[in-house]
Amino acid sequence: MAEKLSAVKGMNDILPSAVPRSEKLPDSALWQWFETAVRTVMGRYGYQYLLTPIVEPTALFVRGLGEVTDIVEKEMYSFTDSMNGDKLTLRPEATAGIVRAMIEHNALYNGPLRVWTLGPMFRHERPQKGRYRQFFQLDAEALGFAGPDVDAEMILMARALWRELGLVEGEHVRLEINSLGQTQERLAHREALVRYFEQHAAALDADAQRRLHSNPLRILDSKNPAMQALIEQAPSLMDFLGPESRAHFEAVCSALDAVGLQYRINPRLVRGMDYYNLTVFEWVTDHLGSQGTVCGGGRYDGLIAQLGGKAAPAVGFGLGIERLLLLVQELGLPMPSAAPDAYAVVPPGTPLAPVIATLEALRAAGVRVVQHAGGADGPGSMKSQFKKADASGARYALIFGADEMAAGELTLKSLRDGGGAQERQPLASPAAWARKLQSAA
Repeated sequence: MAEKLSAVKGMNDILPSAVPRSEKLPDSALWQWFETAVRTVMGRYGYQYLLTPIVEPTALFVRGLGEVTDIVEKEMYSFTDSMNGDKLTLRPEATAGIVRAMIEHNALYNGPLRVWTLGPMFRHERPQKGRYRQFFQLDAEALGFAGPDVDAEMILMARALWRELGLVEGEHVRLEINSLGQTQERLAHREALVRYFEQHAAALDADAQRRLHSNPLRILDSKNPAMQALIEQAPSLMDFLGPESRAHFEAVCSALDAVGLQYRINPRLVRGMDYYNLTVFEWVTDHLGSQGTVCGGGRYDGLIAQLGGKAAPAVGFGLGIERLLLLVQELGLPMPSAAPDAYAVVPPGTPLAPVIATLEALRAAGVRVVQHAGGADGPGSMKSQFKKADASGARYALIFGADEMAAGELTLKSLRDGGGAQERQPLASPAAWARKLQSAA
């Protein structure tokens, strides 16, 4: 017998709900429900779908994310192409690839674009609850827009997605925002941070000491409890913002106030990539332990030029799908069912032609119906078929019995109301009664 192979550690299969799992992961029905919600919300806001490759030149991420970020230093899956020696990387995030595509195809020639994508990303980090080495991310980007109105739009579009999924802002998720200002403001703040942390070098952990001169802003994002008091007293970037940066941030806040969206200004909120400026935000939750961030984003006006394109402003967000669906599961929110509307019970010896014709007509009318399929020995006993019909979760059984077929009918039997109510329906006009099968959907 050949050796059984398993998936790579930290990379998971998304399976139908009928397949038992040893780990609590979203099933494919929940995944499809989420994708449908995303398409609905993105369409409302005028965002267009695009796809980019999962493999990109390594230089794209080194230049875009920054050489001293954790992603580039420790987490990227990079390799050399054995055919031509190219240095390639499995994408660790989506924004850099989208910007590369915009530049390569001169996509902003006719004006700004709103786009979104969804797909797998890859980071070599320790797998844990809601965090994997292959993870799926929803990413939305508005490219070519400079105003605070689009910053607010991004945040509100995320809120619209929460509502579509049944999440309540303030109860299940909450918003934190900050401004990172512009380059010169961040440089002045950086110098003040370095001086401050140098004065308290003995209190810094190893990670903070490593970042002190390369990326001191990330020290503010440390989760080390022993450093929190020190971080709270560190110079605040807000104190270094000029009038234009302050006005931009105040306009974002004013837009959120106008629609009654509650938020917390968090002066310690930073983003992991080097390319962010001005508005940054996170949607966080208290229901997933330490993995509290479910969506993060902000403005990155310098990235397009940094990657070789004509300078243009941009803003976007990324959302980890596994973590968000884990939150939905943890909260016990109403979730979609993969169950069909009906299950066809076909006694042995029944002519298949009228059965298949009826089922196809029902499907054409929008009914989700599963046909019982037998093996070489036939479809099996009525008892076993009813057992499978019940296990499928279907609301109705369609019984193609001999008496019914002789009369040009079938029996529609309720499987879920406790009474097992039955009625006859004509084979000749299934579209006329198809809606009854969907009435409880």
